[in-house]
Order: sequence, then structure tokens, then C-alpha cells
Amino acid sequence: MLRGPGEADIAFTVNGAPAKVRAAPRRTLLDTLRETLALTGTKKVCDEGTCGACTVLVDGRPVYSCMTLAITCEGKSIETIEGISKDGELHPVQRAFIDADAFQCGFCTPGQIMSIVALLRENSAPTEDDVRRAVAGNLCRCGAYPNIVKAGVSAGKRKS
Repeated sequence: MLRGPGEADIAFTVNGAPAKVRAAPRRTLLDTLRETLALTGTKKVCDEGTCGACTVLVDGRPVYSCMTLAITCEGKSIETIEGISKDGELHPVQRAFIDADAFQCGFCTPGQIMSIVALLRENSAPTEDDVRRAVAGNLCRCGAYPNIVKAGVSAGKRKS
């Protein structure tokens, strides 16, 4: 619903909790998450859909939040890196990243993790090739790919 000059009220669920924001129709989901909702775990790196650091799940599917307009998420469920741990316990993918030393600078880590979380919901026993395909749109400038793949396979063997 449009409010004021060029703004709309947008209601969606973020990490299991209802959220309502007012944003211009051109505002990205990334900027809405980071600046309006203070969920800064989702990284703003390229801001043009080429690196995958801003990957979040919208209705369970990985999307680049820098290329997704917030208004298109009306009524949808959004999951960010902040929302995947439960009761203070790391998600199995987060734990696997630590155990496999699958991150270095950390900029790509949230997007990589969210892509693997989505994969594991579809395929609980991924192969290395499955993990490589799942993170194909996520750049790691540090070159931690072998450990990222190892973490993805390992996380599939853990209980969620």
C-alpha cells in the first residue's frame, strides 16, 4: 500500500518474526535488511548481483538481496544469517564452516552459508559437486573454496 510520496508499507516475515517497513518501491531488500531492520550480517559488497555476499533466503530460495526489491517480498518469508541459529546454538552449516576453516576475511561467508542451507533443505547428503553448484554464484576473493565445499559436505552429515 502506497504511503506518502513514493513510499509503500511492506509486510513480511524476517527470521520467523513479522516485520513491517515503509520503503520506496526502488529500495532493495539488502538496504532494507541492513539499514531499516539493523540485520547487518547480510553483506553489501558489490551491490550489483555479481558476488553473492548478500544472499538470503526468500520463501526458502536463495536470492541476491541487492538485486531484489523489498516491495516484491510483500507477504514472503525471509531468512538471513542472523536467523539460522537456534536457542544460541550455531546452525550445522555455521559449525561446519568453523570446523573446516571455510572462511578467511568473512565477507562472502554469510552468502555462502545461506546458499548451503538452502541446498541442504533440498538435499541432505550433498556431494562435492552439489555444493560447488550451490555456491557457484558466491565469490570468495580469498580462495577458500576447497574448505567451503568440505564444510558443505560435512554439514550434510550433521543433524540440523
